[in-house]
Amino acid sequence: MSDLPRKAVTRTAKLAALPLGFAGRATWGLGKRIGGKSAELVAREVQQRTADQLFKVLGELKGGAMKLGQALSVFESALPEEVAGPYRAALTKLQEAAPPMPSGAVHAVLEERLGKDWRELFLEFEDKPSAAASIGQVHRAVWKDGREVAVKVQYPGAGEALLSDLTQLSRFARLLGPLIPGMDVKPLITELRDRVSEELDYEQEARSQRDHAEEFAADPDVVIPGVVHQSDQVLVTEWMDGVPLADVIVEGTPEQRDRAGQLLARFLFSGPARTGLLHADPHPGNFRLLPPEDDAGEAGQWRLGVLDFGTVDRLPGGLPRPIGDSLRLTLSGDADAVYELLREEGFVKDSIDLDPVAVLDYLLPIIEPAQVEEFTFTRSWMRNQAARIADPRSPAHQLGKQLNLPPSYLLIHRVTLSTIGVLCQLGAAVRLRDELESWMPGFLTEDEQESVVQELAGEAPAGA
Repeated sequence: MSDLPRKAVTRTAKLAALPLGFAGRATWGLGKRIGGKSAELVAREVQQRTADQLFKVLGELKGGAMKLGQALSVFESALPEEVAGPYRAALTKLQEAAPPMPSGAVHAVLEERLGKDWRELFLEFEDKPSAAASIGQVHRAVWKDGREVAVKVQYPGAGEALLSDLTQLSRFARLLGPLIPGMDVKPLITELRDRVSEELDYEQEARSQRDHAEEFAADPDVVIPGVVHQSDQVLVTEWMDGVPLADVIVEGTPEQRDRAGQLLARFLFSGPARTGLLHADPHPGNFRLLPPEDDAGEAGQWRLGVLDFGTVDRLPGGLPRPIGDSLRLTLSGDADAVYELLREEGFVKDSIDLDPVAVLDYLLPIIEPAQVEEFTFTRSWMRNQAARIADPRSPAHQLGKQLNLPPSYLLIHRVTLSTIGVLCQLGAAVRLRDELESWMPGFLTEDEQESVVQELAGEAPAGA
């Protein structure tokens, strides 16, 4: 399918066929087992067929369906290995590509939004898209001043498609639940629906990207393309080469993986502190690993390129201080203080009474990466965490069901989990604690913060 299906009945029929396909494959698998095939072999065949159908449909429909696929793709690390194998290739495809929109439809949007003489704005324009995502596709071009640019063109009818898909997907969210153990898919779909208007607003996206580009302009580690031009349904930004993070995950060197992981963590925590905005779409398709600059010499290191600012969380004061406070108190083992803080912030409702020590025991394994100087994120660690929380027999599962996630923390929570998922896909060794100390309000006490500031300034700490 080469165009974005716009008729609601067509999209609904495709999505509605997914749960029927799940049920059909289960029956097919039962028949195979009765016929003598081993349960393990049959299970793998069923998983492969499920992956093929699910991501083929999500990729073809683009819109909200593909948006959900991209959101789920970063949690692939949480899947048991025997299940993850068949899904991994299909998930990776969603991170970078989808069936393109015909060039005639692209030209029509450009003429409508940039004017009949739109070609005069470009010295060159490639009709074949270089990338296709959930609500638009990107074309490589050369702007009239000679700069290489990326031209993002929004699919006609993308807004209606997004809402239609997500409404339909929410109706059988429970069937998608087993894809990611321990994760409730329905709130994720609801959140994606709530942010449809932001995804479609290229003016707002341009503003968010400009803010980041200005703040990170002199940064040696993180590169944000500048905005060249913006109008409804068309966004032109500076072109960025580099190695897609999805490729680094598959075939990157240990050095590249560790560097990408460190910079991804740094961007996650430093962005809100520096811009008041949190980049809220951290799937691998939105990042590039860039080689050192030509004049960097032997000391030059790989840099992180960041794309797509269509979804951001506005945090004028940076990440909320209670997050840093709760991390610090948890690491110090102060169960009562942690519990009181979680109550104040609404993570524990007034009607719920929990054992503070049990809450501390629930949190400590999750924040293990912050307990050590350097932590290696792995798929096995992610799977163990997911299994601990997903197993109905485990105390962690029972306690987790009683905790609450306040709306103001929902997006921060998802972005953090998604970033951890990507770090586990990378298998990166990351000094996470360094980034928390530098950028997370409340993670250090005031005395510790003052000591760090003095050390950076080359002064002796007070009382030394």
